[in-house]
This record gives sequence, structure tokens and C-alpha cells, in this order.
Amino acid sequence: MAAIPKKVSERLINGIKKYQPILAAAKSRDVGEADTVTIIKDMLQDIFGYDKYSELTSEYAIRGTYCDLATKINGVLQTLIEVKAIGLDLKDQHVKQAVDYAANQGVDWVLLTNGICWRVYHLTFAKPISSELIVDIDFTTLNSRSLHDLELLYLWCKEGWQRSVLGEYHTQQQALSKFFIGAMLQTDTVLEVVRRELRRVSPDVKIDIEQIKAVLVNDVIKRDVIEGEKAEEARNKVSKSASKSLRSIATKKRPHESAPSVQQSGVV
Repeated sequence: MAAIPKKVSERLINGIKKYQPILAAAKSRDVGEADTVTIIKDMLQDIFGYDKYSELTSEYAIRGTYCDLATKINGVLQTLIEVKAIGLDLKDQHVKQAVDYAANQGVDWVLLTNGICWRVYHLTFAKPISSELIVDIDFTTLNSRSLHDLELLYLWCKEGWQRSVLGEYHTQQQALSKFFIGAMLQTDTVLEVVRRELRRVSPDVKIDIEQIKAVLVNDVIKRDVIEGEKAEEARNKVSKSASKSLRSIATKKRPHESAPSVQQSGVV
């Protein structure tokens, strides 16, 4: 992740110290959704760097209703924010509501929060539209001296957004997902490496890659890693990447057209 600018880091540290007691007090009073929205708007400005007068809006109409908040940078809609009362536990149906809001506008980032929990989702516009939890923060447990905690907050900052750090973080999370690694382990390239190492350990035993793959699929890799939509999506990505790599190698190996011979050029 890109380094956090000093000015932003100081703002994040001060924000954690300022808003942790505010959130604790609000929860003890069990304030409603409207008061929670007020706190969220202040946090988005004081911590995350958005101008609450020009870059936050609470009047974004979607199919006759309204989302709680939306962020805009240079007039372009970036994210939709669904806010629940601070004492309300966030549920799956709250995510669905926010995702429906975003899908209708073609927005691929959604924030669901009650002030304490901050959950950032990325939408995939396939059939059906799906959402993936990318960031899950409990603000009350953040440590202002922890670089890791500051980096998590930076993902959602205006400055981080402008530097695409959230998108890069999402790409990294995908690459390190159990589904992607599970799919990678099943590729012929990896299986060939395993076979070579097994032959090094047991040189007298004949082993082919299909046998190795069968052991991985049946006995090593958990079933939920290799079955389902996410597993299939990961396999497709790995397969496309491998095909692209092979095409690139083939192009590089393709011999250049030879220069015309003396006779072909008309020179005797």
C-alpha cells in the first residue's frame, strides 16, 4: 500500500482519539439513525477528508427513495453510504438494500456503517449482481499507534481514493483469496513443480500430475475452496491469465519474416 501522507496520518490519529469516546457515548444513549447520520457526516469530514458541504450529499434519489449519504469527488458519484442507528447490529439485508441502491446507479463501491462498524463492499456487475466484503472495521477497537489500523482507515480516505489505494487493496485481496490460490494449485504449471519435487524425494516412484491433482482436490484442499461461484470465477481468471501468458510466449518465439533472397529482390 502507498505510504500515508503525514498530514493525513495526523488527521487519522486525531480522529481516532476524538471519535472513539463520542461513539461510546452515542451508543450508551442509544441514539437513533438521524443522529447517527450526523456523527457519520462529521467523521467523513474530520477523519476521512471529505468536505461535508460539497462532497457529501443526503439527497441522492434512487427509484423514488433515498440512500442516506453519497460521496462525490469533482462532481462524480463515487460511493453510496447506508447508515443504520448506532445500536443496531448490521445485518445481511442492510447490505442488500445498499447494494440495490448502488446497482441502480452503476456504482461499484458501497459503505455500510452504524458509526462503530464500517464495512466496505465491492460490487461485481454480473448476473446476478454480487457484493464482496473488502474492509470490515470496528472503529472502537482501533489503535491510533497502529500503522495497520491507520492503513485500513486510509483506504476510505478521500486522498486514498484519489490514489486508487482501495482498488489496489481489493486486487491484492483477490490474489490472496483462498479461491484464487486453490485454483492456482490445480494448474499444470504448479502440479508439474510438485511432481518434480516428489520425484526428487522418491526417484523410483512414477507419479503423474493427474494423480497429484486428485490428491489435492480430494484430500488436501477444502471442499468450499474448489466448489461454488467464487471458486469457478477464480479458475476462470487463472485460466485466462495462463492463456494470455502462453500467447505472449508464442508471439515472442515466432520467427521474424526472413529477408528476401537475392533472387527474390531482383538482384543477380
